[in-house]
Amino acid sequence: MSRLFPVVATVLALALSGCGNEGTMSGSSSGSGSGSGRESGRMDMQEAAERSDAMLDAVLEAVDPDLQWAHGPTTTRACGVTRRRAVMTVVSADRRQTFLDRAEAFWRKSDYRIKAVNKDDVFPAVYAVTEAGFGVSVSFRGKGQAFLEADSPCVKESKVAPSTAEPNGPAYEGVYPLPRPNVRSGFWSGPAD
Repeated sequence: MSRLFPVVATVLALALSGCGNEGTMSGSSSGSGSGSGRESGRMDMQEAAERSDAMLDAVLEAVDPDLQWAHGPTTTRACGVTRRRAVMTVVSADRRQTFLDRAEAFWRKSDYRIKAVNKDDVFPAVYAVTEAGFGVSVSFRGKGQAFLEADSPCVKESKVAPSTAEPNGPAYEGVYPLPRPNVRSGFWSGPAD
């Protein structure tokens, strides 16, 4: 057992030291926020949350026609943050793959690496990662509701303010869990052509 301790300690030290390096800003950064994270070469949780919001805004703008969405909960972990969006437009089973294909095409065009595509008939999803280590996804869950998430890499700990992005529909502030999709759209809610 005592021979294993140095190995375990070394692996743990490497894992913990790697956590700080993943959040390093790259030259192609499009993040926004205060300069404090950039001055030290690493973004903090607030800057990562703002960057996540920008990524979610961009993919929702790229999916045409528009979908109504609301903010999901923001969560933080030891050294990262997750922003979420819930799609409030009813997306018919026939149109779900179209929605995922448009998100995937946008991410490929934006030089994101597609990590996985789940072609499940009930719970399809697509997962991607940016060069800076942000994970993004679109997935369909219970009752066919679509959810978008952006997970930051490991960044400096800081407070995280609520998102300032305006939902393009009801905000449902203070409502959790969010209601199921309730907005009908001729394109998204109808059968595939």
